[in-house]
Amino acid sequence: MVRQLRGLLDDGVADGTLGTGSKIPTERALCDTLQASRTAVRGALAELEREGRITRHVGRGTFLAELEGEAHLPDVARTPLQTSPAEIMATRLVLEPEIAALAARHATQGDVEHVEHCLRRGNATTTYEEFEAWDSALHRAIAAAAHNGLLLRLFDTMNAARDLPVWGSIKRRSASPERRRGYECSHGEIVAALLERDPDAARGHMRAHLVDVRTNLLGPP
Repeated sequence: MVRQLRGLLDDGVADGTLGTGSKIPTERALCDTLQASRTAVRGALAELEREGRITRHVGRGTFLAELEGEAHLPDVARTPLQTSPAEIMATRLVLEPEIAALAARHATQGDVEHVEHCLRRGNATTTYEEFEAWDSALHRAIAAAAHNGLLLRLFDTMNAARDLPVWGSIKRRSASPERRRGYECSHGEIVAALLERDPDAARGHMRAHLVDVRTNLLGPP
């Protein structure tokens, strides 16, 4: 359903009926167009919101968000690669601290609001699955805020590898309330650095966070 809805939005962008800030059809209209249940459509909308593809405002509606570079990525960027958790973490440590520094320099007010939205939603979740989804959304929002299309594509390709079953198994085994609180604290420090437009602090907090994640997942280096 997410792929169908994404395709519908992409078609609207391609034919000029939708653009940045455009209000998209209501849930009822989407159900009719896609021949899907309200539950399925809501789930797909929630996924696109986490991706930063749309924004939702109570009482106003759902709108197409501004995206850096192409509005949609090639399938290769959504296809999990054959890699390992160790390789994923090594790549994240190379890319994400510098992405965070760029985001501190280049994020728009809209970018910052979306990052803060992801942070709040993640902190408010009550299940492991919800927290993981908003954790991923937060990191993707920071990557988009760097306003570098090539880096964003690299990030999406790397992030797709986190869909590997082995990654999910290790993450779940390593999860605990204490570690979640630590991640929430680290996320807060990263976002605060973005708000302060401090590239060095954003880079440092992101690196410290990822080192902590790597240690929790894989043990000390």
